[in-house]
Amino acid sequence: MNIIKEKSAVGMAVPATENIERSTDKSIADIKRKSKGKVYKSRVYTERPGYADLDSPAKFQAIQGIIVTRLKQHPNAICSYSGGSDSDIIIHMIESARQIIPSLPPVKYVFFDTGLEMKATKDHVKATAKKYGVEIKKVRPKIGIVKASREYGIPFVSKIMSGGLSEWQKKGVPLSIADEYADAEDKAAKRQELKERYPRCQSLINFLCCCNSAGEPRPNIQLVINSSKYMLDFIRECPPDFQISAKCCDCCKKQIAHRVQKPYEMIITGERRDEGGMRSVPRSEQWNETNTMCFAETSDGKYRFRPLYYVSDKDKAWYKEYYGIKYSDAYEVYGLTRTGCCGCPISYKAEEDLEKIRPYEPNVVKAAYNIFGKSYEYRKKYNEYKTNRMKEE
Repeated sequence: MNIIKEKSAVGMAVPATENIERSTDKSIADIKRKSKGKVYKSRVYTERPGYADLDSPAKFQAIQGIIVTRLKQHPNAICSYSGGSDSDIIIHMIESARQIIPSLPPVKYVFFDTGLEMKATKDHVKATAKKYGVEIKKVRPKIGIVKASREYGIPFVSKIMSGGLSEWQKKGVPLSIADEYADAEDKAAKRQELKERYPRCQSLINFLCCCNSAGEPRPNIQLVINSSKYMLDFIRECPPDFQISAKCCDCCKKQIAHRVQKPYEMIITGERRDEGGMRSVPRSEQWNETNTMCFAETSDGKYRFRPLYYVSDKDKAWYKEYYGIKYSDAYEVYGLTRTGCCGCPISYKAEEDLEKIRPYEPNVVKAAYNIFGKSYEYRKKYNEYKTNRMKEE
């Protein structure tokens, strides 16, 4: 692989990338060939690029080269900056590349303030903008998190679980269809019969029955109810007495993001597969031969670029130490491992994190309990149920 000779102030060389994504095709073909006849795996694994298995220095070198290439191809780019650790890595990589190659276009940065952000995060956004000499525009949603939660419901366990249970609450499809499917000898025929019985409920049927639309069992993927162990049985025995939904994220982030990102050709985010949840499953963009998990063209002609997608937690730790990256006080002082909407129930340790925040920002902790309290209590019940079931087995 050819290496561009110049180095940035932080010492990272930028690789030329003519062969990086070409070599990825061979890697994909090898994985597909080896996986024939084995357990189903999503495109997260089958489309895994070759550089994803390199050691940290070589991986980041490859990624920065790809960043350079993509910015040259699509100079009208916007990057979401959350104030979290992934965002700190991606802005450092982009701005380091722009130091090395001054002709690279500037990137627009935007911070979406949901209304339930820590002061530590807001202060860090300002400090980061000053550090790199860039503008990070703060944008607020039209519908705040309090109103969205009251109107649509609150998250539980994950965005995937929240979406599935929200549809179940709205459409009233009985949980017993999971038993019908499990007991059926011809599962494809049963899946077709359920489709006819419950029209416009296809994703919900798949969610409850742990299958795909062809009726093939998919018990081990994250898009089904039992991706959280015993969840189907728990919901049967202890139905929720509150509305579940992840719509607050749509209202406070996604909708406003679509509006802000509309004038731009390429949208850059710091999403990583290791974060789990929705970020670890393939996106809904129409799949074609040129799309990858890291870079995809959407149906509206825009490009989504996720350069850190295959960066592991271990890779991040190396990068932070090597380049002396300073995260926000939420990490460095409070001791959190993730940030975002304060107290979001999608985090399995939301309450634990709130207690870490409480000595520094008690008001935001109080607000989180007022908004998400029922979800915290319901999760405690689920955790107790799961523990007891595992002991019984």
